[in-house]
Amino acid sequence: MQDNSSLQKTIDIGEGAAIPLKSDKGLFTAWRIAFFGAIATCLYLAFFRPDEYMAIFRFIPDGIIVTFKVTVGSIILALIVGLIAGLGRISSNRLINGAASLYVEVIRGIPLLVQLFYIYYALGRFVKIPDMASAIIAMAICYGAYLGEVFRAGIQSIPKGQMEAALSLGMSRFQAMRHVILPQAFKVILPPVGNEFIALLKDSSLVSILAVSDLLRRGREYASETFSYFETYTVIALVYLILTLFFSKLIGIMEERLNEGK
Repeated sequence: MQDNSSLQKTIDIGEGAAIPLKSDKGLFTAWRIAFFGAIATCLYLAFFRPDEYMAIFRFIPDGIIVTFKVTVGSIILALIVGLIAGLGRISSNRLINGAASLYVEVIRGIPLLVQLFYIYYALGRFVKIPDMASAIIAMAICYGAYLGEVFRAGIQSIPKGQMEAALSLGMSRFQAMRHVILPQAFKVILPPVGNEFIALLKDSSLVSILAVSDLLRRGREYASETFSYFETYTVIALVYLILTLFFSKLIGIMEERLNEGK
C-alpha cells in the first residue's frame, strides 16, 4: 500500500495566461494559433476595412504606452512590497509576522476593484498626487500581497541547511538572507512572478475608472464619440490578447531556460 503523501501533487494555477511550453504541445499549438490569428485579424481589419477600424488603431497607441507604464511601475513597486511582506511572513518576530500576515489576508480578501477605489480615494484625502501615480500605488499594494506569498514560498523552498551553512561561515542572518537565500529564491519565484506580471497587465484595465488614459479608457473615449462600440472593443480585446500572449511566450522561454540550467 502506497503512502498517500507520495501521491499528492501540487496544482499551480495562476491568474495570468497559461504559459506555453514546448513540452505541452497542445497549449503551444493553441498559443501560436491565437497569437498569429490575433495579429492577422488586426491586419485584416486595418487594411481591408479601414473605414471602420483604421481610425481606432490610430487612436489607441498612447493608451498602450500608458498601460505599459502602469503595469511596469506597479510590478516593480509590488515586488518591493511583496519582498517586505514575504520576509515579514517568515519572521520569528510575532509583531512583524502578524502585521505582514494581516496585510496579506486583508488585501487578498477584498476584490481588486474595491481596493483600487478605496486606495485611490483614500490617498486623495491626505495628499494630492497624479492619477497615474495613484493607480500604480493602488495596483502595487494589491499585488504586493500576492507576491508576498510568492516570496514566502520561494524562500521557504530553499533548504534550511543553506542558512545554517552561511551562519557557520560567520555571516549574520541578514547577510545570509541577502547573499545566499534570496539569490536562490529569485530563481524559484521568477516564473510565478512572470505570471503575476501578465495578470497585472490584464487587471491594469481597471485603472481606466480612475481617470487614467490607459488602453481601455482610450477605447471607451473613442466609442463614446463615434458610437462604434462593437468595432472599438473588438480592437481593444485583440490588442490585449496580443500583449498577453506575447509576454506569456517570453515567460515560457525564460522558464525553459531556467529548467535547462538546473
